[in-house]
Amino acid sequence: MSASHVAIIMDGNGRWAENRGLPRLAGHSRGVEAAREIAIAAREMGVEYLTLFAFSTENWKRPADEVAGIFSLLRQFFAREVGNLARTGIKVRAIGQVEDLPESVRSVIADAERISADSQRLVVNIAINYGGRWDVANAARKLAEAVAAGKLESSAIDERALSAAVSTAGQPDPDLVIRTGGEMRMSNFLLWQSAYSEFMVSPVLWPDFTPLHLKKALDDYASRDRRFGGIRQPNGEGVEVR
Repeated sequence: MSASHVAIIMDGNGRWAENRGLPRLAGHSRGVEAAREIAIAAREMGVEYLTLFAFSTENWKRPADEVAGIFSLLRQFFAREVGNLARTGIKVRAIGQVEDLPESVRSVIADAERISADSQRLVVNIAINYGGRWDVANAARKLAEAVAAGKLESSAIDERALSAAVSTAGQPDPDLVIRTGGEMRMSNFLLWQSAYSEFMVSPVLWPDFTPLHLKKALDDYASRDRRFGGIRQPNGEGVEVR
């Protein structure tokens, strides 16, 4: 069993830096490099979709200089790396409330999406200014507007309709969600999409998370038995439980 879509909560940049007596931004800098390495490795390992949690709606609560530094690193990453990533078949897209980001960040994101639009080996979703609750609420708002405009019957609103309105519409739900840094929480990430995802929590801080760690996570996923609410029968076939 292979994972088509892997989502990662990239946690531990600040702790990585503090453990080394470095400013927190040094951890974010190394974390950006780790993200590049993992994206390239995921492509080689056959992953088709990779969603990376880069900046949450709650991260605005951090010190202003840290937020500004993170945005600066993201601008540099998009400007420097997207051409190389696109040439190797990686498409970059942003999900989240991009319209609320600084114009300089919005501009490089738009350029990155345009430059990599035709790449087809791996889609990398960069979740920036993203929150899972926002995603669901935003999808519900879209559906409500469609009903109000007479384009959709309220009776047609079901799980499929909502899935078609969230930020990852058209993509499979994550098969595997990885959280680095050892914390045991979702942190408002892909709440709708991860309803039946497999989870793996790694104690490794994100800047130290390597392609080897990703390979081990994928191997562990491949050995799991996904039942989606069913039970495993002696013949190996899953049966749904109601």
